[in-house]
Amino acid sequence: MELEGAVALVTGGNRGIGEAFVRAFLQAGASRVYVGARSASSAAHLVEESGGRAVALELDVTRPEQVEAAARECKDVSILVNNAGAFLNQRLMAAPDMNAAREEMEVNFFGLLAMSRAFAPILKANGGGAIVNVLSGGALVAMPVMGGYSPSKFAARAASACIRAELAEQKTQVSALIVGSVDTRMAAHVGGNKERPEDIAKVGLKAIRRGIDEIDTDRMAVELRADLARDPKGVERAVARMLGASSIATGR
Repeated sequence: MELEGAVALVTGGNRGIGEAFVRAFLQAGASRVYVGARSASSAAHLVEESGGRAVALELDVTRPEQVEAAARECKDVSILVNNAGAFLNQRLMAAPDMNAAREEMEVNFFGLLAMSRAFAPILKANGGGAIVNVLSGGALVAMPVMGGYSPSKFAARAASACIRAELAEQKTQVSALIVGSVDTRMAAHVGGNKERPEDIAKVGLKAIRRGIDEIDTDRMAVELRADLARDPKGVERAVARMLGASSIATGR
């Protein structure tokens, strides 16, 4: 798929990986990029620096009325990036209640599904287009230390395959990005070397251009998949030991 002249919508586009996607699309020649954020004012810096090619869009993917409003307003979208995510850093069993796990599932799975359902007809009308789902290494390996985040990303990965199959006839490509540890606010509690958001976005654009179904965006994701293939039980034991660690850091 060509990016020159495309129109993209990026959820959670005001910072981190989403912000990097917005800038990458603009640099690639997209004619317009909608920057979805719970507070439209938080995307003002992108609107200003883009000369108006970026458009701030108030969008909480867990609120059906805002998802529907976005679909009514953004009829020209040809690429949807489901990047909005929630990580509440509470354990499944140790948390005082299930509220954190429910919120992570609402944003990371149901929000992705709601946006895909709302924009599938628009993508079809505009020639098919593409959906990009920003996932995690926690979608490949169950991470007990991540609480509800990892299960929600497992669900989102499965949804990506289901959506891809359902939308194949309308020629909408669906790419799932498996992302390791990235230098964002969400990963502020993780030590060690972390990837740059702009490098993740670069791989995301590659997936769109080449029609790649699923891609590991960085070294950590690649190594995690390789370790899982080589010794799945060993990986399970290793991530379980993280529960007792005083701090968490990448392996590099």
